[in-house]
Formats: sequence, structure tokens, C-alpha cells
Amino acid sequence: MCMKAEFEANGRRYRAPTAPVLAICADGWDPEYVDDALARGLMPRLSAALAAGGSYARGRAQVPTFTNPNNVAIVTGVSAARNGVAGNHYREPDGTEVQVTDPSFLRATTIHAAARQAGIGVLCVTAKDKLRALLASGDVPAFSAERAHQQQLPDGTPLTEALGAPNPEIYDWRLSPYTIDMAVALAPRLDAKLVYASLTDFVQHSAAPGEALADEFYRAVDVSLGAALDAGFVLGLAADHGMKAKSLEDGSPNVRYLDDELSAAGIRSHHTLCPITDPYVVHHAALGSLAWVHLDDPGELDAARGLLASLRGVEGVLDRFAAADAFELPADRIGDLVVLADQRTVLGRSTAAHDLSALHGTLRSHGGLHERSVPIIISHPLRAGALEGRDLRNRDLHDLLLNWLA
Repeated sequence: MCMKAEFEANGRRYRAPTAPVLAICADGWDPEYVDDALARGLMPRLSAALAAGGSYARGRAQVPTFTNPNNVAIVTGVSAARNGVAGNHYREPDGTEVQVTDPSFLRATTIHAAARQAGIGVLCVTAKDKLRALLASGDVPAFSAERAHQQQLPDGTPLTEALGAPNPEIYDWRLSPYTIDMAVALAPRLDAKLVYASLTDFVQHSAAPGEALADEFYRAVDVSLGAALDAGFVLGLAADHGMKAKSLEDGSPNVRYLDDELSAAGIRSHHTLCPITDPYVVHHAALGSLAWVHLDDPGELDAARGLLASLRGVEGVLDRFAAADAFELPADRIGDLVVLADQRTVLGRSTAAHDLSALHGTLRSHGGLHERSVPIIISHPLRAGALEGRDLRNRDLHDLLLNWLA
């Protein structure tokens, strides 16, 4: 197929890359981590790229600030209201809860699928296997570092053989730099010019900026970013969400269990859903700073809203349509009420529904408005005006990389 000079995805036109492009979802990279790593010289290759004309700005993430909705926002270039993905977890109209991992949830095409249709070589690599099917939508070649030992290239070569190293397991901090290395190694073998890599936030859930684990992580990621630059890639990084401590002074998680509170108040038709829920419970024990509350009896909505708004640590309760309007969400895929916690609080279903023993250290998590500020970094100079007067979002990453490079 002849490569087109431009292509369109979800109403926005993109230019075909003239040099290999690597767009990275830097999972959980609160700006505090980046600022700290740059200030203390932990990331010399990234610092050098910025000093040579690269850009570092802050933008906003999609609310709820969870992994799936923000990865999908980045790879479609549009909001959850347009692309249909509002959480990691979802309640079907019949009450069934499901993981949002199947491409059938998508209501928009991905930028990579549109680029592939235009004859541009594409590739997606994710640390977390849960994203692989979504990223593969539209017949996009997609692999996961988590399951690299179970996957192979189209020619039958095992991925770990192509990479020359075994893949770390999901709770190993080395999995993120391995994911970047994997994207860089596989791109020329698949003739991919537009590459996407999504990292994992186990480190950010486990360690604050400046702690030893975080320092080791950012040093290693910088080495992998340097290798990508040396291989000729233009790099773009955007976080899917920030990360904040969510614990009491004694180190225990600072949780409000919404179903327990609603039941105690005599409200019976409630069903709390934590849209952070995914297979990686060691990260967060399915506790985040935003929750949906479904009510089978509409007559209990006002009482439930009043009760939830009165809870310590809850800073906002919006009904379905107000939340959809405020945060660009699909109204049919969220709860009757959307509950937002403050910066130090997380929301759960009930004390019996969450296994806190699985947590790795003191709880750090995300999901609410306080994790909305994210870093957006481009390794090479942008044309004048690229960032001026713009309500910058992480979903603009591909636009910057493909349409605004100098």
C-alpha cells in the first residue's frame, strides 16, 4: 500500500511521520516525579533533549484519571464522551460488571488504525497486557511486555528471543524500561514509523518522588529513552494520570466505603463500582479517588447524594448528566452518581470487598481531580505556537508529534 502524506482520525487530520515517532504513555508520572528527576540529574538524556529545544509542559488528563480511559484518549485523540471508554471497569445495564478491555467498547477509531489504513507502519507495545486488545483495534500490531514470553513476531520469532532478554514480571519496576526497549527493538522489524508504548505505574503506586525505588526507576527509564533517541526516534511522553499519597498518619489507607455508608443510612438500592478495578490489585487494591454509584431505585437518588456529600474526604457528588457534561464522559457508561474524593482519600465499595493485605506498602493512588495535572514532553523542537493559548490535554500527544514538529 502506498503511504499517504496525511490521514484522518475522529475529525482531526494528521501528517504522516517523516522520522520514526515513539509516543509513550508514562503511566502514573505525576509532574512531581519528573520535576524531581530533572532537578537532581537523574535523567540526563531527557534533560539534554529539553535543553536542545524539546518541550516540557503540563496538561490535563481525562477524568476519571485511570489507565484505560486515558490510554484510549491518547490513542484516539478525543475525549471519553467520543471514544466511549470511561473507566477500567464498567457495569452493564443488566448489572453485570466487566473489565473494559474488549475493542467492542470503542466508539472511535484509534490514530494507529487510521494510520495503518493510510499505509503507515504502526506498532503498539504495552507493559500491561490488559490494554493489548484495545490497542490492537483496527488490526494494529500490538504486543505486551507482561506476556512477551507467550508471544511471537509474525515470522514466528519469540519476542524474548528478538529482544535478547526475558521479560520482567508485572510487579517488577524494570518492566517499564523493558517496554520502551521492546518498542524500539520491534519497530524496525515491523517497519513501523508510528509507535506507541504504554508503561506501568507500579513504581509510582509504591514510592514517592525522591525515594530509592523511584530514583532507580527514572535513571533506568532515561537510559531507555536515550537508546530510543540514538535509534532516531522523535519521542513524546504524556502521563495518563498523576499519583498522590492516600494514607492516614499511621500509614493505613484513608478509605471511605460507600456501600457500607449507604446501607447504614437505610439506602437499599445502591451498587458502588470502583472504575479503577483491574487485574493488578497489588498496585492499588481497587481503591481510587473516584467511584460510580448506581441506584436501582431512582427515588433514593437525592438521599444517597446528600449522604455521600456529607462524608469526610468527599469533595463532590455529581449526577450522571452533570458529570458527563463536566468531564466529557459517555453518560450511559457511568453511574447515577459520580463521587469525587479529596487529594488524600480513596473510595471503596465495602470493607469486605477490598483486600488491603495485597498492597505493596503505603497506599498511593489516583482517579480524581487531584491527579489530573500531567506532564507532556516532546524531545524535539515544535513549531512556534504549538503550545500557546491551548487547553493542553494528554490526548493531544499525537497531534503535537505529527502536526507540530519544527
